[in-house]
Amino acid sequence: MDLNSVKPAKTVDARSMACPGPLLEAKKGIALVKVGEVLEIQSGDKGSREDIPAWCAKTGNEYLGHLEKDGYDSLYVLRKK
Repeated sequence: MDLNSVKPAKTVDARSMACPGPLLEAKKGIALVKVGEVLEIQSGDKGSREDIPAWCAKTGNEYLGHLEKDGYDSLYVLRKK
């Protein structure tokens, strides 16, 4: 999947937060998108590359991957339930 073409339904900005901030923002943000929609989490914490996929595995959502941007990552989650 080309993540550059993904259009998120919601973007949460957690670029200035340290762990566990981005994960907490992802938990709040996923409730705001419908099943089948994509949530984008912007994070400056490199630990999110491991935390978000692990959280997706626990919650039954699908981690689509991440893109490195200018000083932060954009991580994409497909809400499955």
